[in-house]
Amino acid sequence: QVQLVESGGGLVQAGGSLRLSCAQSGRTLRYAMGWFRQAPGKEREFVAAISWSGGSTSYAGSVEGRFTISKDNAKNTVYLQMNSLKPEDTAIYYCAAGSWGTSDGMYDYWGQGTQVTVSS
Repeated sequence: QVQLVESGGGLVQAGGSLRLSCAQSGRTLRYAMGWFRQAPGKEREFVAAISWSGGSTSYAGSVEGRFTISKDNAKNTVYLQMNSLKPEDTAIYYCAAGSWGTSDGMYDYWGQGTQVTVSS
């Protein structure tokens, strides 16, 4: 089993920054890691992914250039640095572990989510 715990969410003004963290424990296989988000009344959507080695990353078009995914394998932690935040970035952000991809079906393990609210 893999346990994922997100942290770092909160309330921020438009244009501000937040850094989300996702700590992984349990089985430490070589999973790709992803961040997804779900806004009220909307389906969960892909935000960013990073390969186990960290050598490959992928971003949704809506966040590319503003968000950066990174990881520290020694700490079993993945980060999502979010800059130039917009009100439309408001959502619950989920960390996931699994196979490389942009579809949530590619990921086997999920965290409980952390709320990000961006005020205008």
